[in-house]
Amino acid sequence: MSIENKLKEIRMRDYLMDPEDFAKLIDVNIKSYYSYEKGSSRPTLEKALEIAKKLNKNIEEIWYLD
Repeated sequence: MSIENKLKEIRMRDYLMDPEDFAKLIDVNIKSYYSYEKGSSRPTLEKALEIAKKLNKNIEEIWYLD
């Protein structure tokens, strides 16, 4: 079981933004955003909750167990 995310899907479907603008929207640097989107790293729980709040989503709508 691993933690996966829907950041790219949300970025493209709901916001129609390029990665750089989306990273600014959720207040993370672009390097961190790319690693979150690819699943090579994950934000802290606090940062994940902040991102979910900024995107007006429940945390489970962004990150999930696969």
